[in-house]
Amino acid sequence: MGSTFHGLEVAKRGMAVQQMALYTTGHNIANANTPGYSRQRVNFVQSEPYPPASMNRPQIPGQMGTGVEAGSIERVRDRFFDWQYRGENNKLGYWQAQADALKKMEDIMNEPSDSGLSKTMDQFWQALQDLSANPENTGARSVVRQRGLAVVETFHYLADSLTSIQNDLANEIQVTVKSINSIAEQLYKINQQIAEVEPHGYLPNDLYDERDRLLDELSALVKIEVEPRPSGGKALNIAEGAYDVYILDGNGQRQLLVNGTQGYRTLSVSPSASAAPETPTGPLTGLSLGGSSIPFVASGKLKGLIEAYGYDDGSGVKGIYPDMLKKLDTLAYSFAKRFNEVHQTGYTLSPSNPGGLFFTDLTQVDGAAKAIQLSSNIDDLNNIAASSAPNEPGNGFNAIRLANVKNSNFANLQDPAPSVSYPITAGTLQAYYESMIGQLAVDAQQANRLVNNSEVLRQSVEERRQSVSGVSLDEEMTNMIRFQHAYNAAARTITTIDEMLDKIINGMGIVGR
Repeated sequence: MGSTFHGLEVAKRGMAVQQMALYTTGHNIANANTPGYSRQRVNFVQSEPYPPASMNRPQIPGQMGTGVEAGSIERVRDRFFDWQYRGENNKLGYWQAQADALKKMEDIMNEPSDSGLSKTMDQFWQALQDLSANPENTGARSVVRQRGLAVVETFHYLADSLTSIQNDLANEIQVTVKSINSIAEQLYKINQQIAEVEPHGYLPNDLYDERDRLLDELSALVKIEVEPRPSGGKALNIAEGAYDVYILDGNGQRQLLVNGTQGYRTLSVSPSASAAPETPTGPLTGLSLGGSSIPFVASGKLKGLIEAYGYDDGSGVKGIYPDMLKKLDTLAYSFAKRFNEVHQTGYTLSPSNPGGLFFTDLTQVDGAAKAIQLSSNIDDLNNIAASSAPNEPGNGFNAIRLANVKNSNFANLQDPAPSVSYPITAGTLQAYYESMIGQLAVDAQQANRLVNNSEVLRQSVEERRQSVSGVSLDEEMTNMIRFQHAYNAAARTITTIDEMLDKIINGMGIVGR
């Protein structure tokens, strides 16, 4: 025989659980716009039926339900979407870093325009053509000198500007590495808090959300993998546990960044300043994690920055900015050397004096764009060797040859024969510069295209993730009405049972009174 008050207990449980569901709905609505928040739900489960199976059970036809109870309060999250989102976020971080670096380089090179190196050199060649028509004219000679000075200053400007942006990239690498270390520390602390809550049978949903938000942020910087570690104790089966977080290096190997229970390891670059291990001091040769050397990371913003800044993989310095600076040095060296060679075959306005150096004599390719200068010999305009023969001041044939340096094919240099081995082995100076700018344009276009592709894919995954985890106010309003009706029905059940009990207590056993 069941208890007289059995129905009251069943209804009371129903009210309590519906009330809890209403509170959870309110929590969802309150956090509808909270970044990283995942909607939560109360998992309803039937309470233990009465009577339990036993030898001395009451002889009733069968077990009666005892109502409902809240099994757990769980956040709604799909791990597959998290994995997809972090993959696309990682690609976007890499291509965004590349696109930003290339955009800054395009701004510096400023081609095609009326103020780029191409236009400045064209004006120099044109000034030499004008000089060939009037080789004795002081004004034409002055223009040649000034146009030559403009070429020199443009080389200096480009080299200095590229180096300045490269230094900015070093600072950005420092900030990125510090961010990774900061996120690793926060993840470790959150793991500790989760490990303290889960063994008691609770689900720390808000801590889970904060941890996932940090992992999303970290995924943009480096490629990561996570591995759950059970908390032990009375943790629920759906508890997520502490996370071990791994960085994937360039060889695809996992490098432990955060140990779920024991701590985290600090990332630094090599070579670096002794006082700031996150700051690169030259082309990077590797990374260090917890004091152990690891290869460069697989992808993400950090890799994009390293590839833009410059790195040495053992076969030489590579990278977007080192490559462009090297090409600029090659162009400046080849231009100055070849121009001097041709200039020295001519003759000045002074009778029988052969031409000297027009530009200072560069001794090496490295740093040529910064080192190129007008020779002090050209301070005297009469020393510009426009004539091809001595004692012929009106002869402007050498000025034409100087102007033709622009179109000299370095695969077949003649008259004069080259005195040095040129780093440009084929094509003309103009073709070499055009190939530099063309490659830059192609790389920038590809980076921008992949940024757009990655952004679209990431947004698509995010929308699908939000369709599962995000708070839908329409759905929450529906739930609120549903739980409210269930709560009211349970309260009405109590009222009905109360009337029944009133009949038993006050309306029965009064016959004959």
